[in-house]
Amino acid sequence: MQQDIIYPIALTLVPTIGDIQARILLEHFENANAIFKASQKKLETIEGIGTIRAKNITSFTNFARAEKECQFIEKHHIQAISYKDSAYPNRLRYCYDAPPLLFYKGNANLNHTHIISIVGTRSPTSYGEWVTQQIVEQLTSHNVIIVSGLAYGIDVLAHRTAMKNNTSTIGVLAHGFDRIYPSQHRNVAKEMMLQGGLLTNFMSNTKPDRQNFPKRNRIVAGISDAVIVVETNEKGGSMITAELAFDYNRDVWAVPGRINDPKSKGCLHLIKNQKAIPFITADAMVQEMGWMLKEKKQPCINRSLFIDMTPEEQTIFNVLQKKESTHIDELFLKSKLSNSVVATSILQLELKGIIKSFPGKMYKLV
Repeated sequence: MQQDIIYPIALTLVPTIGDIQARILLEHFENANAIFKASQKKLETIEGIGTIRAKNITSFTNFARAEKECQFIEKHHIQAISYKDSAYPNRLRYCYDAPPLLFYKGNANLNHTHIISIVGTRSPTSYGEWVTQQIVEQLTSHNVIIVSGLAYGIDVLAHRTAMKNNTSTIGVLAHGFDRIYPSQHRNVAKEMMLQGGLLTNFMSNTKPDRQNFPKRNRIVAGISDAVIVVETNEKGGSMITAELAFDYNRDVWAVPGRINDPKSKGCLHLIKNQKAIPFITADAMVQEMGWMLKEKKQPCINRSLFIDMTPEEQTIFNVLQKKESTHIDELFLKSKLSNSVVATSILQLELKGIIKSFPGKMYKLV
């Protein structure tokens, strides 16, 4: 049994402890086990927790439910990934409301180099179907993983087209692993677990209730580099996903459509309000995102060349040295500087020619 995951599961069961509070606690303590061992006095001094939540943690007794879930995931070979695990999707980790625990079954790397989410209406036009197939087929040459929500219409078409083109695809569920919704996609889901995977933050026996879909959509938005909206009205799940992606500083792309077509209203609304870039071709998109830049072996950078860097700029520089590219949310988190200081330091480093910015709020050393 995955004993080390009992406490992360139990944390999600504590009343009044939502995802944001769970993240605060996990960042404060070494692990979830330590949270339950802490005193109420210590817990209630943590900003964002307070007396009521602290009491709910120390008085929590329903560990049997957590143990039952451990048995379920072990029996069905499901991987439970805690917020603190290295396997947790890094893109999602830096979202302020990242789920503290994910359940995953598949073989795709959740931290793959390039991940694109494709969403749209459940009842696409023939044009929307054609566009979806074209997008996925064009993206296959760029070593991407396709993510969507396994719903009717654009979602499942994106999954199926990806598998047809030997590309990994991940479906994000709005329920537990004891079911597949809609049930008509059960065979597709089975194939996906062999050529990608299924991902959810819901435990078994969780039904696909209406309130779960926005929670599903934030994972679709947060796990990817960019979101492509194919067809949608001005309201609905696809628009929620697009808005979440925009809030997460992800690139949002929308397929332009006819101005008199209701299925194009959402895409045109996003473009009009400068929340999405018009999608024309996959090549144009990946070029804009900087994916087609030829990789060059970087010479060792002598820090003495940058003696004019401020201590804050040096901190940002040190974080950027550890990875090929870094998202701004990660810079905020790892530098431990205020947002305004990070923004100012980035600007100065760009002016000095030390770093370069890319779409999606990504930064690299020159």
